[in-house]
Amino acid sequence: MGTFIIEGGHQLKGDIQPQGAKNEALQILCAVLLTDEPVRIDNVPDIIDVNKLIALLNNLGVKVTKNSSDSYTFQADEINLDFLQSEDYKIQGRGLRGSIMLVGPLLARFGKGYIPRPGGDKIGRRRLDTHFEGFIKLGATFRYNREEYFYGVEAEELHGTYMLLNEASVTGTANIVMAAVLAKGVTTIYNAACEPYLQQLCNMLVRMGAKIDGIGSNLLKITGVEKLGGTKHRILPDMIEIGSWIGLAAMTKSEITIKNVAYDELGIIPDTFRKLGITINRVGDDIHIPAHENGYEIQNYIDGSILTISDAPWPGFTPDLLSIVLVVATQARGSVLIHQKMFESRLFFTDKLIDMGAKIILCDPHRASVIGHDFKSSLKATTMTSPDIRAGISLLIAALSAKGTSTIHNIEQIDRGYQNIDSRLKAIGAKIERVGSQF
Repeated sequence: MGTFIIEGGHQLKGDIQPQGAKNEALQILCAVLLTDEPVRIDNVPDIIDVNKLIALLNNLGVKVTKNSSDSYTFQADEINLDFLQSEDYKIQGRGLRGSIMLVGPLLARFGKGYIPRPGGDKIGRRRLDTHFEGFIKLGATFRYNREEYFYGVEAEELHGTYMLLNEASVTGTANIVMAAVLAKGVTTIYNAACEPYLQQLCNMLVRMGAKIDGIGSNLLKITGVEKLGGTKHRILPDMIEIGSWIGLAAMTKSEITIKNVAYDELGIIPDTFRKLGITINRVGDDIHIPAHENGYEIQNYIDGSILTISDAPWPGFTPDLLSIVLVVATQARGSVLIHQKMFESRLFFTDKLIDMGAKIILCDPHRASVIGHDFKSSLKATTMTSPDIRAGISLLIAALSAKGTSTIHNIEQIDRGYQNIDSRLKAIGAKIERVGSQF
Protein backbone atom coordinates (compact mmCIF):
# COMPACT_ATOMS: atom_id res chain seq x y z
CA MET A 1 0.00 0.00 0.00
CA GLY A 2 1.52 3.30 -1.13
CA THR A 3 1.79 6.46 0.94
CA PHE A 4 2.16 10.19 0.30
CA ILE A 5 4.22 12.36 2.66
CA ILE A 6 3.09 15.98 2.22
CA GLU A 7 4.63 19.11 3.68
CA GLY A 8 1.79 21.60 3.61
CA GLY A 9 1.47 25.35 3.84
CA HIS A 10 3.36 26.24 0.65
CA GLN A 11 2.05 28.35 -2.21
CA LEU A 12 2.18 26.77 -5.65
CA LYS A 13 2.63 28.46 -9.00
CA GLY A 14 2.60 27.41 -12.64
CA ASP A 15 0.70 25.69 -15.41
CA ILE A 16 -0.94 22.29 -15.20
CA GLN A 17 -2.42 20.19 -18.00
CA PRO A 18 -5.49 18.08 -17.18
CA GLN A 19 -5.38 14.42 -18.15
CA GLY A 20 -7.92 12.71 -20.36
CA ALA A 21 -11.28 12.09 -18.70
CA LYS A 22 -11.33 8.82 -16.75
CA ASN A 23 -15.10 8.33 -16.96
CA GLU A 24 -15.15 8.93 -20.70
CA ALA A 25 -12.16 6.65 -21.28
CA LEU A 26 -13.88 3.69 -19.61
CA GLN A 27 -16.89 4.02 -21.93
CA ILE A 28 -14.88 4.63 -25.09
CA LEU A 29 -12.56 1.68 -24.45
CA CYS A 30 -15.51 -0.70 -24.09
CA ALA A 31 -16.94 0.56 -27.40
CA VAL A 32 -13.95 -0.79 -29.37
CA LEU A 33 -15.60 -4.23 -29.02
CA LEU A 34 -18.40 -3.12 -31.36
CA THR A 35 -16.27 -3.40 -34.52
CA ASP A 36 -13.61 -5.67 -35.99
CA GLU A 37 -11.86 -2.64 -37.52
CA PRO A 38 -9.08 -0.56 -35.88
CA VAL A 39 -10.11 2.20 -33.47
CA ARG A 40 -7.53 4.82 -32.45
CA ILE A 41 -8.06 6.63 -29.15
CA ASP A 42 -5.96 9.65 -28.11
CA ASN A 43 -5.55 11.46 -24.78
CA VAL A 44 -5.96 8.22 -22.81
CA PRO A 45 -5.13 8.81 -19.11
CA ASP A 46 -2.39 6.65 -17.60
CA ILE A 47 -4.28 5.65 -14.45
CA ILE A 48 -4.98 2.38 -12.67
CA ASP A 49 -8.65 1.94 -13.67
CA VAL A 50 -7.99 2.63 -17.35
CA ASN A 51 -4.89 0.43 -17.46
CA LYS A 52 -6.86 -2.41 -15.84
CA LEU A 53 -9.55 -2.14 -18.52
CA ILE A 54 -6.96 -2.09 -21.34
CA ALA A 55 -5.39 -5.25 -19.87
CA LEU A 56 -8.83 -6.87 -19.63
CA LEU A 57 -9.57 -6.06 -23.28
CA ASN A 58 -6.20 -7.51 -24.27
CA ASN A 59 -6.98 -10.72 -22.39
CA LEU A 60 -10.29 -10.89 -24.26
CA GLY A 61 -8.32 -11.00 -27.50
CA VAL A 62 -8.38 -7.33 -28.48
CA LYS A 63 -5.16 -6.35 -30.23
CA VAL A 64 -3.68 -3.34 -28.41
CA THR A 65 -1.04 -1.11 -30.00
CA LYS A 66 0.45 1.73 -27.96
CA ASN A 67 1.16 4.58 -30.39
CA SER A 68 2.53 6.98 -27.76
CA SER A 69 2.26 7.65 -24.03
CA ASP A 70 -1.45 8.59 -24.34
CA SER A 71 -2.53 7.06 -27.65
CA TYR A 72 -3.66 3.50 -28.43
CA THR A 73 -5.08 1.60 -31.37
CA PHE A 74 -7.46 -1.29 -30.66
CA GLN A 75 -8.72 -4.00 -32.99
CA ALA A 76 -11.30 -6.50 -31.76
CA ASP A 77 -11.22 -8.89 -34.74
CA GLU A 78 -10.35 -12.09 -32.83
CA ILE A 79 -12.26 -12.08 -29.54
CA ASN A 80 -11.83 -15.07 -27.22
CA LEU A 81 -15.35 -15.55 -25.86
CA ASP A 82 -14.25 -18.51 -23.73
CA PHE A 83 -12.30 -16.06 -21.58
CA LEU A 84 -15.64 -14.67 -20.34
CA GLN A 85 -16.21 -17.88 -18.37
CA SER A 86 -12.70 -18.10 -16.92
CA GLU A 87 -11.63 -17.48 -13.33
CA ASP A 88 -9.16 -14.83 -14.53
CA TYR A 89 -12.01 -12.87 -16.11
CA LYS A 90 -14.06 -13.08 -12.92
CA ILE A 91 -11.15 -11.83 -10.82
CA GLN A 92 -10.13 -9.03 -13.20
CA GLY A 93 -13.71 -7.86 -13.86
CA ARG A 94 -14.52 -7.83 -10.15
CA GLY A 95 -11.71 -5.35 -9.50
CA LEU A 96 -13.03 -2.65 -11.84
CA ARG A 97 -16.48 -1.08 -11.80
CA GLY A 98 -16.12 0.15 -15.39
CA SER A 99 -16.03 -3.48 -16.56
CA ILE A 100 -19.84 -3.50 -16.46
CA MET A 101 -19.79 -1.53 -19.72
CA LEU A 102 -18.24 -4.51 -21.53
CA VAL A 103 -21.61 -6.26 -21.39
CA GLY A 104 -23.51 -4.03 -23.87
CA PRO A 105 -20.96 -4.26 -26.71
CA LEU A 106 -20.44 -8.01 -26.18
CA LEU A 107 -24.19 -8.63 -26.17
CA ALA A 108 -24.73 -6.52 -29.29
CA ARG A 109 -21.96 -8.09 -31.36
CA PHE A 110 -21.66 -11.65 -30.03
CA GLY A 111 -25.07 -12.31 -28.49
CA LYS A 112 -23.83 -12.74 -24.94
CA GLY A 113 -22.17 -10.73 -22.21
CA TYR A 114 -21.04 -11.76 -18.74
CA ILE A 115 -19.58 -9.88 -15.82
CA PRO A 116 -18.87 -10.52 -12.13
CA ARG A 117 -20.31 -8.02 -9.70
CA PRO A 118 -17.88 -5.12 -10.17
CA GLY A 119 -15.93 -3.36 -7.44
CA GLY A 120 -14.82 0.30 -7.34
CA ASP A 121 -15.37 3.09 -4.85
CA LYS A 122 -16.89 2.41 -1.44
CA ILE A 123 -19.41 5.24 -1.70
CA GLY A 124 -22.65 3.42 -1.13
CA ARG A 125 -24.99 1.32 -3.23
CA ARG A 126 -24.61 1.64 -6.97
CA ARG A 127 -27.28 -0.50 -8.57
CA LEU A 128 -26.90 -2.33 -11.88
CA ASP A 129 -30.65 -2.71 -12.44
CA THR A 130 -30.76 0.06 -15.06
CA HIS A 131 -28.21 -1.77 -17.22
CA PHE A 132 -29.88 -5.18 -17.14
CA GLU A 133 -33.47 -3.93 -17.35
CA GLY A 134 -32.43 -2.13 -20.55
CA PHE A 135 -30.88 -5.28 -22.01
CA ILE A 136 -33.99 -7.30 -21.14
CA LYS A 137 -36.22 -4.76 -22.90
CA LEU A 138 -34.02 -5.12 -25.98
CA GLY A 139 -34.80 -8.86 -25.93
CA ALA A 140 -31.99 -10.37 -23.87
CA THR A 141 -32.40 -13.15 -21.33
CA PHE A 142 -30.91 -12.38 -17.91
CA ARG A 143 -29.33 -14.85 -15.53
CA TYR A 144 -27.52 -14.43 -12.21
CA ASN A 145 -25.36 -16.92 -10.33
CA ARG A 146 -25.82 -15.93 -6.69
CA GLU A 147 -23.00 -18.15 -5.44
CA GLU A 148 -20.40 -16.50 -7.67
CA TYR A 149 -22.10 -13.08 -7.99
CA PHE A 150 -21.89 -13.54 -11.76
CA TYR A 151 -24.26 -11.75 -14.14
CA GLY A 152 -25.06 -12.75 -17.71
CA VAL A 153 -27.26 -11.70 -20.62
CA GLU A 154 -27.82 -13.61 -23.85
CA ALA A 155 -29.83 -13.00 -27.01
CA GLU A 156 -29.94 -14.44 -30.50
CA GLU A 157 -31.05 -11.04 -31.73
CA LEU A 158 -31.75 -7.68 -30.09
CA HIS A 159 -34.79 -5.64 -31.10
CA GLY A 160 -35.35 -1.92 -30.74
CA THR A 161 -37.95 -0.74 -28.26
CA TYR A 162 -39.05 2.20 -26.10
CA MET A 163 -37.70 2.43 -22.58
CA LEU A 164 -37.95 4.93 -19.75
CA LEU A 165 -34.90 4.55 -17.52
CA ASN A 166 -35.63 4.49 -13.77
CA GLU A 167 -32.54 6.66 -13.21
CA ALA A 168 -30.38 8.78 -15.51
CA SER A 169 -27.40 6.47 -15.03
CA VAL A 170 -24.36 7.47 -17.09
CA THR A 171 -22.89 3.99 -17.31
CA GLY A 172 -26.35 2.46 -17.69
CA THR A 173 -27.19 4.76 -20.59
CA ALA A 174 -23.80 4.09 -22.22
CA ASN A 175 -24.23 0.33 -21.91
CA ILE A 176 -27.75 0.36 -23.37
CA VAL A 177 -26.73 2.70 -26.22
CA MET A 178 -23.83 0.40 -27.15
CA ALA A 179 -26.21 -2.57 -27.23
CA ALA A 180 -28.91 -0.71 -29.19
CA VAL A 181 -26.69 0.54 -32.05
CA LEU A 182 -26.59 -3.01 -33.51
CA ALA A 183 -30.18 -3.98 -32.59
CA LYS A 184 -32.91 -4.46 -35.20
CA GLY A 185 -35.21 -1.46 -35.49
CA VAL A 186 -35.49 1.73 -33.45
CA THR A 187 -34.68 2.11 -29.75
CA THR A 188 -35.92 5.15 -27.83
CA ILE A 189 -34.31 5.88 -24.48
CA TYR A 190 -36.08 8.45 -22.28
CA ASN A 191 -34.46 9.84 -19.11
CA ALA A 192 -31.10 9.09 -20.67
CA ALA A 193 -27.97 10.58 -19.11
CA CYS A 194 -26.55 13.44 -21.18
CA GLU A 195 -23.12 14.13 -19.61
CA PRO A 196 -20.36 15.26 -21.97
CA TYR A 197 -18.82 11.78 -21.61
CA LEU A 198 -22.00 10.22 -22.96
CA GLN A 199 -22.16 12.78 -25.76
CA GLN A 200 -18.58 11.91 -26.68
CA LEU A 201 -19.44 8.20 -26.81
CA CYS A 202 -22.49 8.83 -29.01
CA ASN A 203 -20.53 11.07 -31.38
CA MET A 204 -17.83 8.43 -31.69
CA LEU A 205 -20.43 5.74 -32.43
CA VAL A 206 -21.95 7.97 -35.12
CA ARG A 207 -18.53 8.28 -36.76
CA MET A 208 -18.37 4.48 -36.67
CA GLY A 209 -21.66 4.32 -38.58
CA ALA A 210 -24.31 4.32 -35.85
CA LYS A 211 -27.53 6.32 -36.22
CA ILE A 212 -28.26 8.28 -33.03
CA ASP A 213 -30.56 11.29 -32.72
CA GLY A 214 -30.97 13.56 -29.68
CA ILE A 215 -27.34 13.55 -28.57
CA GLY A 216 -26.94 15.92 -25.61
CA SER A 217 -30.58 15.55 -24.53
CA ASN A 218 -32.33 13.07 -22.24
CA LEU A 219 -34.24 11.53 -25.16
CA LEU A 220 -32.15 9.38 -27.49
CA LYS A 221 -33.42 7.69 -30.63
CA ILE A 222 -31.19 4.94 -32.01
CA THR A 223 -31.79 3.22 -35.34
CA GLY A 224 -29.87 -0.04 -35.41
CA VAL A 225 -27.37 -0.79 -38.16
CA GLU A 226 -25.83 -4.04 -39.40
CA LYS A 227 -22.19 -3.22 -38.74
CA LEU A 228 -19.90 -0.54 -37.33
CA GLY A 229 -16.49 0.49 -38.67
CA GLY A 230 -13.29 1.89 -37.26
CA THR A 231 -12.64 5.51 -36.29
CA LYS A 232 -10.37 7.92 -34.44
CA HIS A 233 -11.39 9.58 -31.19
CA ARG A 234 -9.86 12.08 -28.76
CA ILE A 235 -10.94 11.99 -25.11
CA LEU A 236 -11.96 15.27 -23.44
CA PRO A 237 -9.92 16.77 -20.59
CA ASP A 238 -11.08 15.45 -17.23
CA MET A 239 -13.57 17.95 -15.76
CA ILE A 240 -13.18 16.38 -12.31
CA GLU A 241 -9.44 16.96 -12.38
CA ILE A 242 -10.01 20.53 -13.58
CA GLY A 243 -12.33 21.15 -10.62
CA SER A 244 -9.73 19.59 -8.32
CA TRP A 245 -7.05 22.03 -9.53
CA ILE A 246 -9.43 24.97 -9.02
CA GLY A 247 -9.95 23.86 -5.43
CA LEU A 248 -6.23 23.29 -4.90
CA ALA A 249 -5.37 26.80 -6.13
CA ALA A 250 -7.89 28.43 -3.79
CA MET A 251 -6.97 26.38 -0.70
CA THR A 252 -3.23 27.02 -1.09
CA LYS A 253 -3.61 30.69 -2.19
CA SER A 254 -1.75 29.74 -5.37
CA GLU A 255 -1.68 31.21 -8.86
CA ILE A 256 -2.33 28.34 -11.24
CA THR A 257 -3.24 28.19 -14.92
CA ILE A 258 -5.11 25.06 -16.02
CA LYS A 259 -4.37 24.54 -19.70
CA ASN A 260 -6.68 23.35 -22.51
CA VAL A 261 -9.74 22.64 -20.37
CA ALA A 262 -12.44 22.42 -23.12
CA TYR A 263 -14.21 25.20 -21.20
CA ASP A 264 -17.49 24.96 -23.10
CA GLU A 265 -17.91 21.37 -21.86
CA LEU A 266 -17.56 22.27 -18.15
CA GLY A 267 -21.21 23.23 -17.63
CA ILE A 268 -21.90 24.88 -14.26
CA ILE A 269 -18.63 23.77 -12.67
CA PRO A 270 -16.87 27.18 -12.94
CA ASP A 271 -19.92 29.08 -11.65
CA THR A 272 -20.32 26.69 -8.72
CA PHE A 273 -16.77 27.44 -7.57
CA ARG A 274 -17.43 31.15 -8.12
CA LYS A 275 -20.28 30.85 -5.58
CA LEU A 276 -17.61 29.97 -3.03
CA GLY A 277 -15.92 33.29 -3.86
CA ILE A 278 -13.17 31.84 -6.04
CA THR A 279 -12.00 34.03 -8.92
CA ILE A 280 -11.94 32.04 -12.17
CA ASN A 281 -10.69 33.78 -15.30
CA ARG A 282 -11.18 32.24 -18.71
CA VAL A 283 -8.22 32.90 -21.02
CA GLY A 284 -8.97 31.33 -24.38
CA ASP A 285 -9.44 27.66 -23.52
CA ASP A 286 -7.42 27.96 -20.30
CA ILE A 287 -8.53 28.73 -16.75
CA HIS A 288 -6.42 31.14 -14.71
CA ILE A 289 -6.82 31.14 -10.92
CA PRO A 290 -5.08 34.12 -9.25
CA ALA A 291 -3.55 33.80 -5.79
CA HIS A 292 -6.37 34.43 -3.29
CA GLU A 293 -4.21 36.35 -0.83
CA ASN A 294 -7.27 37.81 0.91
CA GLY A 295 -9.19 34.54 0.91
CA TYR A 296 -12.59 33.98 -0.67
CA GLU A 297 -16.14 34.60 0.54
CA ILE A 298 -19.13 32.33 0.05
CA GLN A 299 -22.09 34.02 -1.66
CA ASN A 300 -25.32 33.56 0.24
CA TYR A 301 -28.70 33.55 -1.51
CA ILE A 302 -30.23 36.95 -2.24
CA ASP A 303 -32.52 36.64 0.80
CA GLY A 304 -29.47 36.12 3.02
CA SER A 305 -30.03 32.41 3.66
CA ILE A 306 -27.11 29.99 3.67
CA LEU A 307 -25.88 28.71 0.30
CA THR A 308 -26.59 25.05 -0.51
CA ILE A 309 -24.49 23.21 -3.08
CA SER A 310 -25.92 19.87 -4.17
CA ASP A 311 -25.28 17.33 -6.91
CA ALA A 312 -27.65 16.38 -9.72
CA PRO A 313 -27.58 14.55 -13.05
CA TRP A 314 -26.06 16.62 -15.85
CA PRO A 315 -26.43 19.51 -16.53
CA GLY A 316 -26.51 19.74 -12.73
CA PHE A 317 -23.37 19.77 -10.60
CA THR A 318 -21.42 16.53 -10.77
CA PRO A 319 -21.31 14.49 -7.53
CA ASP A 320 -17.61 13.76 -8.15
CA LEU A 321 -16.72 17.36 -7.22
CA LEU A 322 -18.78 17.76 -4.05
CA SER A 323 -15.91 16.52 -1.88
CA ILE A 324 -13.65 19.17 -3.46
CA VAL A 325 -16.22 21.90 -2.80
CA LEU A 326 -16.52 20.72 0.80
CA VAL A 327 -12.79 20.87 1.53
CA VAL A 328 -12.45 24.27 -0.18
CA ALA A 329 -15.31 25.61 1.97
CA THR A 330 -13.38 24.80 5.16
CA GLN A 331 -11.16 27.87 4.59
CA ALA A 332 -13.81 30.14 3.04
CA ARG A 333 -15.35 33.20 4.66
CA GLY A 334 -18.90 32.15 5.49
CA SER A 335 -20.89 28.91 5.66
CA VAL A 336 -22.34 26.45 3.16
CA LEU A 337 -24.51 23.35 3.26
CA ILE A 338 -23.22 20.47 1.11
CA HIS A 339 -26.02 18.12 0.04
CA GLN A 340 -24.87 14.84 -1.52
CA LYS A 341 -28.10 13.48 -3.02
CA MET A 342 -26.88 10.73 -5.33
CA PHE A 343 -24.73 8.59 -2.99
CA GLU A 344 -25.25 7.89 0.67
CA SER A 345 -21.75 7.54 2.13
CA ARG A 346 -19.50 9.87 0.17
CA LEU A 347 -19.36 12.42 3.00
CA PHE A 348 -17.99 10.05 5.62
CA PHE A 349 -14.44 11.25 4.97
CA THR A 350 -15.33 14.51 6.76
CA ASP A 351 -14.22 13.00 10.08
CA LYS A 352 -10.65 13.22 8.79
CA LEU A 353 -11.09 16.92 8.00
CA ILE A 354 -12.59 17.48 11.45
CA ASP A 355 -9.47 15.85 12.93
CA MET A 356 -7.45 18.46 11.01
CA GLY A 357 -9.45 21.25 12.65
CA ALA A 358 -12.19 21.86 10.06
CA LYS A 359 -15.56 23.09 11.34
CA ILE A 360 -17.95 20.58 9.81
CA ILE A 361 -21.24 19.24 11.12
CA LEU A 362 -22.22 15.97 9.43
CA CYS A 363 -26.00 16.31 9.62
CA ASP A 364 -26.71 12.85 8.13
CA PRO A 365 -25.13 10.62 5.45
CA HIS A 366 -26.21 13.08 2.75
CA ARG A 367 -25.63 16.55 4.26
CA ALA A 368 -22.75 18.41 5.84
CA SER A 369 -22.70 21.99 7.12
CA VAL A 370 -19.32 23.71 6.75
CA ILE A 371 -18.26 26.86 8.64
CA GLY A 372 -15.20 28.34 6.99
CA HIS A 373 -12.06 29.42 8.91
CA ASP A 374 -11.33 32.34 6.52
CA PHE A 375 -7.65 31.27 6.82
CA LYS A 376 -7.59 32.63 10.39
CA SER A 377 -6.79 29.10 11.52
CA SER A 378 -4.87 26.62 9.36
CA LEU A 379 -5.80 22.98 9.09
CA LYS A 380 -3.44 20.81 11.11
CA ALA A 381 -1.32 18.06 9.60
CA THR A 382 -2.34 14.50 10.39
CA THR A 383 -2.13 10.87 9.25
CA MET A 384 -5.07 9.56 7.24
CA THR A 385 -6.18 6.88 4.79
CA SER A 386 -7.81 7.54 1.42
CA PRO A 387 -11.22 5.78 1.24
CA ASP A 388 -11.95 6.46 -2.45
CA ILE A 389 -10.75 8.49 -5.43
CA ARG A 390 -12.60 11.75 -4.79
CA ALA A 391 -12.24 11.79 -1.02
CA GLY A 392 -8.57 10.96 -1.52
CA ILE A 393 -7.86 14.01 -3.69
CA SER A 394 -9.81 16.19 -1.24
CA LEU A 395 -7.65 14.96 1.64
CA LEU A 396 -4.55 15.62 -0.48
CA ILE A 397 -5.69 19.21 -1.10
CA ALA A 398 -6.33 19.61 2.64
CA ALA A 399 -2.85 18.28 3.41
CA LEU A 400 -1.21 20.66 0.92
CA SER A 401 -2.90 23.61 2.65
CA ALA A 402 -2.32 22.36 6.19
CA LYS A 403 0.40 23.42 8.60
CA GLY A 404 2.99 20.66 9.05
CA THR A 405 3.64 17.28 7.47
CA SER A 406 0.74 14.95 6.69
CA THR A 407 0.70 11.29 5.68
CA ILE A 408 -1.92 9.75 3.38
CA HIS A 409 -2.08 5.94 3.11
CA ASN A 410 -3.87 3.83 0.49
CA ILE A 411 -2.96 6.30 -2.25
CA GLU A 412 -3.76 3.63 -4.85
CA GLN A 413 -7.29 5.00 -4.57
CA ILE A 414 -6.00 8.39 -5.77
CA ASP A 415 -3.89 6.74 -8.49
CA ARG A 416 -7.06 5.10 -9.81
CA GLY A 417 -8.21 8.50 -11.08
CA TYR A 418 -5.25 10.91 -11.14
CA GLN A 419 -2.27 10.42 -13.42
CA ASN A 420 1.24 10.85 -11.94
CA ILE A 421 -0.26 13.29 -9.48
CA ASP A 422 2.83 13.59 -7.27
CA SER A 423 5.22 14.50 -10.11
CA ARG A 424 2.71 16.95 -11.59
CA LEU A 425 2.23 18.66 -8.23
CA LYS A 426 6.00 18.82 -7.68
CA ALA A 427 6.31 20.63 -11.01
CA ILE A 428 4.28 23.55 -9.61
CA GLY A 429 6.06 23.63 -6.27
CA ALA A 430 4.32 21.09 -4.03
CA LYS A 431 6.40 19.27 -1.42
CA ILE A 432 5.13 15.72 -1.79
CA GLU A 433 6.90 12.37 -1.72
CA ARG A 434 5.63 8.93 -2.65
CA VAL A 435 6.59 5.96 -0.50
CA GLY A 436 5.75 2.54 -1.90
CA SER A 437 4.86 1.17 -5.31
CA GLN A 438 2.93 2.85 -8.10
CA PHE A 439 0.73 0.40 -10.05
